[in-house]
Amino acid sequence: MGEGKRMTSKQRAYLRGLANTADTILIIGKDGVTDNVLKQADDAVEAREIIKLKCLETAMMTPREAAEEIAAAINAEVVQVIGSKAVIYRPAKKPKIVLPK
Repeated sequence: MGEGKRMTSKQRAYLRGLANTADTILIIGKDGVTDNVLKQADDAVEAREIIKLKCLETAMMTPREAAEEIAAAINAEVVQVIGSKAVIYRPAKKPKIVLPK
């Protein structure tokens, strides 16, 4: 989101809807958020804008902690965390997702 703009609840709801059909593409295991995980997340969010991650029970952090650490590191925003899964969003340089106003 950059420039200190916060997502509105309407935009967040829209992204949650898109995330429902998205595949989980990032798995956080016992090693937690590594440099490799951050690179994968950065590449994936640049390509897709919205990514879903899963935190395994062996991870030494909660899904919210993992999502917030990743989002902060790659300048993205946590859309939601439910159970062991989280959704992260960052507009691409050429955005494909058009957020409602």
